[in-house]
Amino acid sequence: MKRLWLLFAQTVTVLLAMYFVVLTLRPAWLGRSAAPDTAVAPIMVAPPASQGVPASPAQAHPGSFNAAVRKAAPAVVSIDTSTAPRRPRGDDAWFQFFFGQGGRTQSGLGSGVIVRADGYILTNNHVVQNADAIQVVLADGRRASARMIGADPDSDLAVLKIDLPDLPVMTLGDSSQLLVGDRVLAIGNPFGVGQTVTTGIVSALGRNQLGINTFENFIQTDAAINPGNSGGALVDTNGDLIGINTAIYSRSGGSMGIGFAIPVSTARQVLQSIIAQGRVVRGWIGVESTELTPELVQAFNLPADMNQGVIVTGVLNGAPAAQAGIRPGDVIVRIAGRPVRGVPDLLARIAELPPGQGVRFDVQRQTQLLTLEVTLVQRPRPRNPAPAEP
Repeated sequence: MKRLWLLFAQTVTVLLAMYFVVLTLRPAWLGRSAAPDTAVAPIMVAPPASQGVPASPAQAHPGSFNAAVRKAAPAVVSIDTSTAPRRPRGDDAWFQFFFGQGGRTQSGLGSGVIVRADGYILTNNHVVQNADAIQVVLADGRRASARMIGADPDSDLAVLKIDLPDLPVMTLGDSSQLLVGDRVLAIGNPFGVGQTVTTGIVSALGRNQLGINTFENFIQTDAAINPGNSGGALVDTNGDLIGINTAIYSRSGGSMGIGFAIPVSTARQVLQSIIAQGRVVRGWIGVESTELTPELVQAFNLPADMNQGVIVTGVLNGAPAAQAGIRPGDVIVRIAGRPVRGVPDLLARIAELPPGQGVRFDVQRQTQLLTLEVTLVQRPRPRNPAPAEP
């Protein structure tokens, strides 16, 4: 009896083992599928960062900005720069023999916006300044070497050009119609991770006196802007360009919700001037100025109720302002009949006037209101600024 039971147990064990082997390796022999017990969602492999334009969904989700992104994102490019090391006496053969050929090549990263079908790209001057080679990577994965057409350190803008067919082009919007609270999108290549879209609102308009550029009239936004976003696009919910992202306020090097963009109105003017003349030509009169305060009104014996205009604190000898008779202590009230609302407004208004043109300045000198004609000259070339890097 014991032997029979042992034989039975061994037979059952062998049959069960065979069953599990067949079930695992050849389930079809048993008329069963190999479907797992739990459903696993398929892994969707995202396209490379250089080909990061999202596919069109069957139906946009409520509140989605996908249409704006699909319109704008193809025209936003990544910009890679390289700069050869510059060492003193680098061409000296004896110096190279003892100290080598030089240090390591420096590389930079930023973004840009294609604004014309013939290959013109807007970016920040600080992204490409001093670069020996500039490589542009499109959202569709194409690459091209770019050449510098011109730069404007005063506004921190530069214009590049690439030669590729069938280029996507960003539609230029109207930054003058922006309102605080409007929704905006920032598109660029932060930290080199690939094309990225962030969203926020217009936090403020007309930001100036930040010490970033000579001419400051920034759009402030809380859309995340980080290193690598410089030169990228700030677009509205229609996908139209309203600004070029240029700087951030940060204590850590990353986004803290305070980013600044150059309005497209300024960018358009710089673009047109650089393409036409290779540089930006601005008017200049040679004065230093400051905002009008009650203390200055009293100190310069101005009318007590005066609260408009910009007070001149210095005049350069031989400059157009000095030749026209403007003196320190004068208050520039109007230019060509339009009121002056502050120092940034004064700088911008003079800069946009063509050199060689005589312009009427209404000036308050103590109790007298004078009208002087100032003939502008071309603004001297500035030193390169060092803006906060985003």
